[in-house]
Amino acid sequence: MEIIPPKKQAEHKAHHRPHEPAAEPATPTGPAGQAPESRLRNAMSTIGLFASALLIAVLLNTFVIQSYQVDGRSMETTLHNGDRLIVNKVPRTIARIDGHQYVPNRGDIIIFNEEGLPGFIGEKQLIKRVIGLPGDHVVVAGGKITIYNSQHPEGFNPDTTGDYRISQLTGIPYDGVLKGDELFVCGDNRGNSEDSRSFGPIKTGQVVAKLVLRILPLNNTQSF
Repeated sequence: MEIIPPKKQAEHKAHHRPHEPAAEPATPTGPAGQAPESRLRNAMSTIGLFASALLIAVLLNTFVIQSYQVDGRSMETTLHNGDRLIVNKVPRTIARIDGHQYVPNRGDIIIFNEEGLPGFIGEKQLIKRVIGLPGDHVVVAGGKITIYNSQHPEGFNPDTTGDYRISQLTGIPYDGVLKGDELFVCGDNRGNSEDSRSFGPIKTGQVVAKLVLRILPLNNTQSF
């Protein structure tokens, strides 16, 4: 009788096993058990999601709404240094799309670009209140502003008859008729504001946005 060593016995038994199909080659997987192709798709999907979110944020910031912080005292007592604001860019965006100029309402507080300010190179963004509209005759004299136009040939003072009230005297004199694309803007802190009284009217094309909301400080939130 022949004795089969364990190794040979295993070989002998294997020889008599029924035929089994060959095993499929294993697909390499990552630490999480995912195939490289699957992990690549997931990574690309994540990158695409972040890119889309960033693009949406940039588009909103450029064409819809934006947050600003007040720097300075020229709009006191309406706005204060450090106030956090939300501005609306939609009207300006629509005006640029349809080719028309954006003309804000009298009394609106706007953000606009201004060049040539003392101590600054290039453009600086300012926040002021719209006082005069295209076609208005604006006169600053005797410590007050008077607007003359076809609706008010006798003149009126927007600081005392509009939706806002400014009690401060307006120092710097001015007398001029606004062109069809010009606005006259002033800071509410008339004694401490560089505005159209000093650098003249601005163009409607310089307007960036209209103030709609103060969000900070929380105890002084306000819509405009």
